[in-house]
Amino acid sequence: MLRKILFDHNQENDEETLDPEVPYLIAIGALMYLANYTQPDIAFAVNLLSRYSSTPTRRHWNGIKHILRYLRGMSDLRLFYPNGTNPQLVEYADVGYLSDPHKG
Repeated sequence: MLRKILFDHNQENDEETLDPEVPYLIAIGALMYLANYTQPDIAFAVNLLSRYSSTPTRRHWNGIKHILRYLRGMSDLRLFYPNGTNPQLVEYADVGYLSDPHKG
Protein backbone atom coordinates (compact mmCIF):
# COMPACT_ATOMS: atom_id res chain seq x y z
CA MET A 1 0.00 0.00 0.00
CA LEU A 2 2.70 2.49 1.00
CA ARG A 3 4.78 1.59 -2.05
CA LYS A 4 1.82 2.32 -4.33
CA ILE A 5 1.18 5.68 -2.67
CA LEU A 6 4.76 6.87 -3.00
CA PHE A 7 5.71 5.39 -6.37
CA ASP A 8 2.55 6.23 -8.26
CA HIS A 9 2.78 9.91 -7.41
CA ASN A 10 6.18 11.52 -7.49
CA GLN A 11 6.26 14.93 -5.92
CA GLU A 12 3.85 16.99 -7.93
CA ASN A 13 4.13 20.71 -8.54
CA ASP A 14 1.16 21.59 -6.34
CA GLU A 15 2.45 19.67 -3.31
CA GLU A 16 4.14 21.85 -0.77
CA THR A 17 6.91 20.65 1.50
CA LEU A 18 6.45 20.15 5.23
CA ASP A 19 7.22 22.89 7.71
CA PRO A 20 10.62 22.60 9.41
CA GLU A 21 8.97 22.04 12.80
CA VAL A 22 7.52 18.70 11.64
CA PRO A 23 9.96 16.07 13.02
CA TYR A 24 10.34 14.18 9.72
CA LEU A 25 14.09 13.54 10.00
CA ILE A 26 13.80 12.48 13.64
CA ALA A 27 11.06 10.01 12.74
CA ILE A 28 13.08 8.63 9.81
CA GLY A 29 16.10 8.17 12.09
CA ALA A 30 14.08 6.32 14.71
CA LEU A 31 12.41 4.11 12.10
CA MET A 32 15.79 3.33 10.50
CA TYR A 33 17.06 2.18 13.88
CA LEU A 34 14.04 -0.08 14.27
CA ALA A 35 14.39 -1.40 10.73
CA ASN A 36 18.06 -2.27 11.26
CA TYR A 37 17.89 -3.79 14.73
CA THR A 38 14.41 -4.98 15.64
CA GLN A 39 11.89 -4.69 12.79
CA PRO A 40 13.37 -5.74 9.44
CA ASP A 41 9.87 -5.99 7.94
CA ILE A 42 9.63 -2.20 7.70
CA ALA A 43 13.04 -1.71 6.07
CA PHE A 44 11.76 -1.24 2.51
CA ALA A 45 9.14 1.34 3.43
CA VAL A 46 11.52 3.29 5.68
CA ASN A 47 14.24 3.36 3.04
CA LEU A 48 11.70 4.52 0.49
CA LEU A 49 10.57 7.36 2.75
CA SER A 50 14.13 8.36 3.58
CA ARG A 51 14.70 9.20 -0.09
CA TYR A 52 12.46 12.21 0.37
CA SER A 53 14.14 13.55 3.50
CA SER A 54 15.39 16.69 1.75
CA THR A 55 11.91 17.81 0.65
CA PRO A 56 9.20 15.77 2.40
CA THR A 57 5.57 16.49 1.69
CA ARG A 58 2.38 15.78 3.61
CA ARG A 59 2.07 12.48 1.71
CA HIS A 60 5.47 11.35 3.01
CA TRP A 61 4.55 12.33 6.57
CA ASN A 62 1.37 10.28 6.20
CA GLY A 63 3.58 7.36 5.14
CA ILE A 64 5.55 7.67 8.38
CA LYS A 65 2.33 7.72 10.39
CA HIS A 66 1.17 4.64 8.47
CA ILE A 67 4.33 2.76 9.52
CA LEU A 68 3.91 3.87 13.13
CA ARG A 69 0.31 2.61 13.16
CA TYR A 70 1.54 -0.70 11.72
CA LEU A 71 4.13 -0.99 14.50
CA ARG A 72 1.53 -0.23 17.16
CA GLY A 73 -0.69 -3.00 15.79
CA MET A 74 2.23 -5.47 15.78
CA SER A 75 3.39 -4.72 19.34
CA ASP A 76 1.62 -7.72 20.88
CA LEU A 77 3.23 -10.25 18.49
CA ARG A 78 6.30 -12.06 19.83
CA LEU A 79 8.33 -15.18 19.25
CA PHE A 80 7.45 -17.96 21.64
CA TYR A 81 9.78 -20.84 22.50
CA PRO A 82 8.05 -23.46 24.67
CA ASN A 83 10.03 -25.38 27.27
CA GLY A 84 11.84 -28.42 25.97
CA THR A 85 12.32 -27.18 22.42
CA ASN A 86 15.64 -27.26 20.65
CA PRO A 87 16.98 -23.67 20.51
CA GLN A 88 19.25 -24.51 17.56
CA LEU A 89 19.09 -21.98 14.71
CA VAL A 90 18.74 -23.49 11.26
CA GLU A 91 19.81 -21.45 8.24
CA TYR A 92 19.17 -22.01 4.55
CA ALA A 93 20.80 -20.41 1.52
CA ASP A 94 20.03 -20.77 -2.15
CA VAL A 95 23.22 -20.11 -4.06
CA GLY A 96 22.50 -22.22 -7.13
CA TYR A 97 22.08 -19.14 -9.32
CA LEU A 98 25.88 -18.67 -9.46
CA SER A 99 26.28 -21.69 -11.73
CA ASP A 100 24.60 -19.78 -14.57
CA PRO A 101 26.81 -16.80 -15.63
CA HIS A 102 23.89 -15.09 -17.42
CA LYS A 103 21.64 -14.94 -14.38
CA GLY A 104 24.32 -14.37 -11.72
